[in-house]
Amino acid sequence: METCKDGGEQYTLETNKQATKSWSELRGVVNEFRRRLSGTSDGSVPDSVTFRTLPDGRTRIYFLGTPSNGWETTLLYVDVGQNDQFNGFKLHWQPVIEANFQSVSSANRLSKEEQLLWERKRLTTWGITSYEIHLESGKLVFPAASSLYQCVDTGFVPGPLFPSELRISALGAKLCPQICPWNSALVAHTCAGDLYLSHSITGSSVRLTHARKGGKSLVEDPLTAGTPSYVMQEEFTRYIGYWWQPKCTDGIYRIVYEEVDESNVKIFCFPSSTLNSGEVDEFRFPRAGASNATSNLKMVQFKLTDALQITDIEILELQYPLSLMFPWMEYLVRVGWTPDAQNVWVQLLDRKQQRLELVLLSVDYFCAPPPNTYSPKNHYIPSWDGVQVIYSEKSTIWINVNDLLYFLPSDDPSEVKFIWGSEESKYMHLYLIVSSITGRSNGVEEPLDPLDTVYLQPRIISKLAITQGDWPVLGRKLWVDETNSIVYFMGLKEGPLEQHAYAVSLRRPLEIRLLTKPGHSYNSIYLSKECTMMVAIYSSIKTLPTCQVFRISQTDWTVETLNLTPIGYLLEPASSETDLLAPSIYAHKISSGDTIYSMVFKPHNFQHGVKYPTIVQVYGGPEVQLVSNTFKGMRHLRMHMLASQGYCGVQIDNRGSHYRGVLFESHIRRRMGTVELSDQVEVLKLLSDSLGYIDLSRVALHGWSYGGYLSLMGLIQYPEVFKLAIAGAPVTCWNLYDTGYTERYMDLPQNNYHGYVNSSVLTYANKFPDEENRLLIIHGLIDENVHFFHTSELINALVKTGKPYRLQIYPIERHSLRSLEATRHYETTLLSFLQNHL
Repeated sequence: METCKDGGEQYTLETNKQATKSWSELRGVVNEFRRRLSGTSDGSVPDSVTFRTLPDGRTRIYFLGTPSNGWETTLLYVDVGQNDQFNGFKLHWQPVIEANFQSVSSANRLSKEEQLLWERKRLTTWGITSYEIHLESGKLVFPAASSLYQCVDTGFVPGPLFPSELRISALGAKLCPQICPWNSALVAHTCAGDLYLSHSITGSSVRLTHARKGGKSLVEDPLTAGTPSYVMQEEFTRYIGYWWQPKCTDGIYRIVYEEVDESNVKIFCFPSSTLNSGEVDEFRFPRAGASNATSNLKMVQFKLTDALQITDIEILELQYPLSLMFPWMEYLVRVGWTPDAQNVWVQLLDRKQQRLELVLLSVDYFCAPPPNTYSPKNHYIPSWDGVQVIYSEKSTIWINVNDLLYFLPSDDPSEVKFIWGSEESKYMHLYLIVSSITGRSNGVEEPLDPLDTVYLQPRIISKLAITQGDWPVLGRKLWVDETNSIVYFMGLKEGPLEQHAYAVSLRRPLEIRLLTKPGHSYNSIYLSKECTMMVAIYSSIKTLPTCQVFRISQTDWTVETLNLTPIGYLLEPASSETDLLAPSIYAHKISSGDTIYSMVFKPHNFQHGVKYPTIVQVYGGPEVQLVSNTFKGMRHLRMHMLASQGYCGVQIDNRGSHYRGVLFESHIRRRMGTVELSDQVEVLKLLSDSLGYIDLSRVALHGWSYGGYLSLMGLIQYPEVFKLAIAGAPVTCWNLYDTGYTERYMDLPQNNYHGYVNSSVLTYANKFPDEENRLLIIHGLIDENVHFFHTSELINALVKTGKPYRLQIYPIERHSLRSLEATRHYETTLLSFLQNHL
């Protein structure tokens, strides 16, 4: 027996068997570990960066962050002068908003609407989590505590501002504010399922839409205006359902909005999030194979009187609804305006998510329809002039919806030119496309049959690849310097473990310039509108996130002359307390021929010749990458917490995971829960053979959501490999999960009956081990994403087959554990279960 120390804690080693700790002692470990590493939380990293040029030439950089003396996220800024030189130090954060405002705005508990929006956005911080800014005037608007607040930053008033609350008479949470691009006094927002408008000078507020009728239940009130459906937010990451016209010359204000009809979407009831209420909350949730919400576009327009009163409000509709023009359409995934403000563009996706079309809708195609416009008996037959498909894409796998669309100026009014992101090469890449819009209805004078969409086929004039190769462009955003014809984007050209910023010239496609330095992964970059300044956030497995400001300059239109000059840091480089214990990344070529990456966290009390109990933290599903050269906040901190207690931690990105191209992802198509685990087990054994310190007789599998699903399947399929499974919020049957996600990867249930049966945990309940304390299930009772019904169905099956299990419920937690108390309890439970049974 011998002893060693790690971070001030004493461990007793006896063939690597630590002294058993009580629950109180384990709780103390969790609290102390969190206290020591609290400075590395995600909230301390700047987010939502915006650039604004002040009248005196300075650039003001706004961002969300948590000051060193605070615990809530707030709105901050730094100023950069035209001649400022890099001094290697941190730029001084200045508060935009007075500190005592935070306590006012946080006085009330989050409304249910705010809770659900935070869940959809995966927000992990408290305080101000979003803001809108009007760059010309400095008008700032942000939601907080169910209300909207505003202030004006002139750029010259010293000291922080105290925002005023927008006077709005409507009851309910005011969310998703947007400032009119060409009149900063007008602020639109959503509230209780409708669109509202406020005039900040007069203080007047009006309701623009009347989709909601005030019914007492969801059954009576299926319509909403300006708010996307659950599936659109959760699975297609679109949280906004209305869009201001970017400019106007006729004095009419226009907002295009989405009207959502959820009449056919099933309603589910959950315990209320309000403590001790004894009530239930209702949610609409479309399970795989069931009816989705339907969407259509409408337009609300209005005028301002000389006295600045809002008047002449009018609702316009498309001459044909989208569902009539495009009967194959299931999802309205993206919407926006062309820069000239003459057209609305939409991206339409079919139910199987294998067909996507980009469509232009002329402003004139919205009208005030006479009664019964769409009735067959009505003599009014609308024109198709004003509708044009400008691009169409199909896939035999699935289409990953992205945000890589940018409309460019065109000298020819009969053409539209745009940059488009596509995986047609099996990797996401950029294309420059020119499409014809002459004669919108192809010269056909007779009214068209609404089902005869042959007349809406795109007429592509030219298509040019801007990027190519066996690596993906990231689908989040791109920036274009129109003056110099330079496109800036994020990608993985250097390899799948590091994200970097690149530039390519539209005049010399495929000649790509790397802008950032290998050795770190750049998880976020932000560029100013003119592409003259950049903020980059980067980290590695050995270094905490750093946030640096650069000035961009060039001498000609080529990417070779681009120069990034550092100005300063928003967040200085730093090493965490665990930097010397950073994980190691490994690459293995497995039997399928694919290269699989893994990451290993060595025990902090590591000794050569000792084998250690091992935790495989798994996700394994699409859209997520665990292994990369980046610091992942609390995910890494939890692995280090386990390592500090003498465990070896392993993460593996199997076939089906993110950032390896759509073919790599498609290994799970129609058969979830199969290749993921065979890859995990194969790589785990390869790691054990090569490292020599993984104890294969003591391996636990732990994951959340899709990782919880694979934890269950791992104990079923490989009970000889995984001694324990800790499954958090697990999917147990894909028939119970939502349409947008499940059907993308599994097809519709009626098209893949055997695939759904074979991918269901419930099918194999009799294969769970008979030994006690090998299965722990953790679930929030009000989880509206992976419903607790998944767990209750599993428990029912386990009871019927006589299998043992343990269950930890969190009564007022959703899919993510939000409260600090629940998080600490979960981490203590994890340590206790592992200590006592692994």
